[in-house]
Amino acid sequence: MRALPMAETPSIQRWLTLIGIGEDGPAGLGDEAKQLIAEAPMVFGGARHLDLMSPVITGHTQVWLSPFERSVDAVLARQGKPTVVLASGDPFFYGVGVTLSRRIPASEMIVIPAPSSFSLAASRLGWALQDTTVLSLHGRPIDLIRPHLHPGRRILALTSDGKGPAELASLLQNSGFGTSELTVLEALGGPHEKVSRQTAADFALSEINELNICGVEVKAKTDARILSLSAGLADELFEHDGQITKREVRAMTLSALAPRHGELLWDIGAGSGSIGIEWMLADPSLRTIAIEASPERAARIRRNAANFGVPNLAVVEGEAPAALSGLQAPDAIFVGGGGSDAGVLDAAFNQLRSGGRLVANAVTTEMEALLLAEHTRRGGSLIRIDIARAAPVGRMTGWRPAMPVTQWSWTKP
Repeated sequence: MRALPMAETPSIQRWLTLIGIGEDGPAGLGDEAKQLIAEAPMVFGGARHLDLMSPVITGHTQVWLSPFERSVDAVLARQGKPTVVLASGDPFFYGVGVTLSRRIPASEMIVIPAPSSFSLAASRLGWALQDTTVLSLHGRPIDLIRPHLHPGRRILALTSDGKGPAELASLLQNSGFGTSELTVLEALGGPHEKVSRQTAADFALSEINELNICGVEVKAKTDARILSLSAGLADELFEHDGQITKREVRAMTLSALAPRHGELLWDIGAGSGSIGIEWMLADPSLRTIAIEASPERAARIRRNAANFGVPNLAVVEGEAPAALSGLQAPDAIFVGGGGSDAGVLDAAFNQLRSGGRLVANAVTTEMEALLLAEHTRRGGSLIRIDIARAAPVGRMTGWRPAMPVTQWSWTKP
């Protein structure tokens, strides 16, 4: 029997319909979408969505529950029965469609998207969307914008509520980007749409609609905190007590760790957290678990992570190897502090995924001897890093060598 084309697929297989709507409600929908809503025996959505579409809805309604997972269960309980879910704009662009698709295959869905708030904002501003950085800060830390703050960049940031634009303006001002142009676009596509523009330093808007998106044209002062796109950020950008992998060695370490999309790093003996932070800055999909025995340093790692725009970096307080128990298996491991302690390297070897990379740096002879032995036993790459910096010598200048670093890199078979 030949497979049915998609258009002929029995409706029972495509039981769930996701419909994106705008602030204009039914007026912005085509006839097909309105008919599907009118014929649906059950319609899920936020209270605002259900209210906007009330002139069209004839069946039962269910407002989203808290926590949202309860709503997903309620939708799944109707599997095989015609069901409509209302969403804002494009359901698969930071929308409910992403969440539902984790448990419901696309083959069981009909999706009718509407323009996203990012598309509407770009059209109002005249910005090329493909050349604009788009971020959702809705329900997420505002610090996520920090790595994107480069002069000349255009950013569209969806905020959580009416306070979001002022919080964003404060962050820009405090980071040296107070001259940036900040455009607040409220309730796009509806009768209450409003667009306002101010510099971040002079921001004074109030009573902002909770449905807003901010357009940022980034401008930097000479003291702005700009995070370079390359590995090996300046040491002075990090808060530390001297326990930090210096920038040149850090750049070489990150090169050896070779981050790949979606991977997890264990940063054992994390110190300031610099390795794990720069690992996460390489790509938004990357994750880090920093293991640090000192509560003071653990707190410092959290502050650094927020200031570098990777607030989701996870910190585990405790001493390796005991603190490694129960953690998700990593794709890469960096061993900085405490690598010569009994059992640390063995635990790292055992937990590392097959094909994963381990990089360990040694500045002490004890740790160096351990790495030499492991290189003999397991192979891998062994290098010695010698860095010298120019420094005053009386009225002249000479080279002041830093402590040499022995670096072992190994890939698990």
